[in-house]
Amino acid sequence: MSLDVSPQLLAEAEQGAVREEDFVDTVRTSLPYAYDLIASLATELKSGTADFTDNQTPPPSEKERGQLLRALASDAIRGSLERHFGVTLAFQNCHRVAAFRPGAETSETYTRFTSLRSQILNQSPEFRDC
Repeated sequence: MSLDVSPQLLAEAEQGAVREEDFVDTVRTSLPYAYDLIASLATELKSGTADFTDNQTPPPSEKERGQLLRALASDAIRGSLERHFGVTLAFQNCHRVAAFRPGAETSETYTRFTSLRSQILNQSPEFRDC
């Protein structure tokens, strides 16, 4: 299971209305490694002038790697985190997450980061089974 959903949030979802803030809080408590990593990338991006910030440090364990994969593989989670932190996320391999400024999807830097070539160049044997 990806998220530890409270009975209250589940009831809200069953009624049809879910506040995104409540969903993001559930992500924060359920996937703390992923949430904190994206929060730190967003903070770093906003405090500088670079086109993007990224993480190249592997997670400390498979538990944290799993959190990151679950957060970025879910459109709902990923989109909520992007809106919450005001960034556009990109992902390579098992842990290289990048935060870009909103609207960067058409920029040369974003296109290069998400290209087939970059994905291939960022491969290594230790990522084969991550």
